Amino acid sequence: MVEKHLLIVAHAPSENTQRLLKAVCDGAQSGNTPRVSVEALSPFDAGPEQILRADAIILGTTENLGYMSGALKDFFDRSYYSVLEETQGLPFCFYIRAGHDGTGTRRGIETITTGLRWRVVQEPLVCQGAWDEGFVVQCRDLGSAMAAGLDMGII
Repeated sequence: MVEKHLLIVAHAPSENTQRLLKAVCDGAQSGNTPRVSVEALSPFDAGPEQILRADAIILGTTENLGYMSGALKDFFDRSYYSVLEETQGLPFCFYIRAGHDGTGTRRGIETITTGLRWRVVQEPLVCQGAWDEGFVVQCRDLGSAMAAGLDMGII
């Protein structure tokens, strides 16, 4: 019965970022979305093959020195040209765990995904500043909305 595949590619190097990733996955798998399968991978374990199988993608990263994690950048570096022509219009969204404001991280992801001609379908979630338990709820909602939209065929 599964017809759609949601790929989650997230760098989660700390206990808190692992909680965010788990919340995204839990949200994506929590609803009544029987036609959606969910696969969550580290950026080091994901590449062109996984992107080409995906009907939508959620990206997750930490803010590192005002930019995305090196792991997510490596994922893009290894995948970009292999998927450029085949994935135009691919729906995606992303979340950032930012100790500061996340501006440079957001800009970096938007620049790369604009080049890929992917289609952002949700406002980026920036979990900014000191840790807040509300970040977990926001990430769960992000995953849930993405899976529901994919299941209903609206993204």
